[in-house]
Amino acid sequence: MNVTTRSGLLITATLLLAACGETAKLSFQAGVGPNPQLPEPTTSLIPTLKVSKAVGWKGTDTPKALPGFKVSALAENLEHPRWLYTLPNGDVLVAESNHPPMPEDANDGGSGPLAWVKKQAMSIVFKRIGADVPSANRITILRDADGDGRAEVHKVFMTGLMSPFGMALVGNDLYIANADAVVKVPYTEGTLEITAKPVEVTDLPAGINHHWTKNILSNRDGTKLYVTVGSNSNVGENGLEVEEGRAAIWELDVKSGQKRLFASGLRNPNGLAWKPGTDELWTVVNERDEIGSDLVPDYLTSVKDGAFYGWPWSYYGQHVDTRVDPPRPDRVAKAIAPDFALGTHVAPLGLTFSDARGMPGNFTDGVFIGEHGSWNRNPQAGYKVVFISFKDGKPAGRPVDFLTGFLNSEGEAQGRPVGVTLDKGGALLVADDVGNKVWRVAVEGKD
Repeated sequence: MNVTTRSGLLITATLLLAACGETAKLSFQAGVGPNPQLPEPTTSLIPTLKVSKAVGWKGTDTPKALPGFKVSALAENLEHPRWLYTLPNGDVLVAESNHPPMPEDANDGGSGPLAWVKKQAMSIVFKRIGADVPSANRITILRDADGDGRAEVHKVFMTGLMSPFGMALVGNDLYIANADAVVKVPYTEGTLEITAKPVEVTDLPAGINHHWTKNILSNRDGTKLYVTVGSNSNVGENGLEVEEGRAAIWELDVKSGQKRLFASGLRNPNGLAWKPGTDELWTVVNERDEIGSDLVPDYLTSVKDGAFYGWPWSYYGQHVDTRVDPPRPDRVAKAIAPDFALGTHVAPLGLTFSDARGMPGNFTDGVFIGEHGSWNRNPQAGYKVVFISFKDGKPAGRPVDFLTGFLNSEGEAQGRPVGVTLDKGGALLVADDVGNKVWRVAVEGKD
């Protein structure tokens, strides 16, 4: 492809980005709940692009919580904070991370002029939303010793990692999910820095890393770790051979390092959490793109051992995606539907169950979900933290907007929520990878 052709195609990509594409025909709420509406797919050569320019927060501006709650910045001046983990002593670990380098021989999305235009359009998207920054590849530790909602200690805890994301403490070992492996280091309570070289526990599917984030969660007795691995494509367009072991949750035996496939067909699972008092695993999943603003709802679901959730051949149970070649009706027949639709393209990442220690009344039984925000929906969706109450062990009612204001009046992104967790006292912590802060949301008048 010559320079003139590339320039023309780049102009085309920019114009396509500005054009935005089709718009939603259904209300957003139509794609929410246990039985979402699923209209016919809408396809186009270039997907709908509706993105918010990343501008960050001005001065003392903060997100807006519901009445009765206060918001403070636990920490500022971070570098793309993505994930959070609260240690038993109350210290908070922050994974400052972004996508790893693409392999030189990677073919992400096919070849030819149209594929090139699409890649350039997506490159413009990443720059606009602030997702093209280099990965800091480190974990930072925060300590709020006096409980005033602001960390007095803010320092580098670990370096030399590869796009770290999930973290889990098991006994005296801290496990970290890099983009390509689960590693561990020794940990002593109260330590503020780890210099030991990480030891690899098991490798993880990597390569193109269309979805690079890997999360981990230990079971109650610390014998198993559960590891999320997103797909290497939207719907298998890079070839199904590069999807081996991906779009899945793995179960890892801590002692032996051996792993087995726990659940599959989950396009991009991120947040993991145990329903309190049970051994029931829950996750949030980013579903597929490029079939319209009204498809496909992202979702919250319990995860059943051995279950298949459809990707790439079907969505929301057995709704066939005709773009996938070759078709697999045998796999579609085994696909189960998730528990609860969160709406289309909200990009759910963080997930944590609430706790009566720090949450009042209607917020003591349910989940908080960090919705990173859409790029493939017009109008936009997500860019907030929602709360979904549980009743009789299942999601009940509509999501409640718990923390909002990440988009300003011009539709620009002051911040984007990612990981969510509770601090030692039960207040909600939210990683903001555009605002480069960790927010703390606590009950008004309660430290």
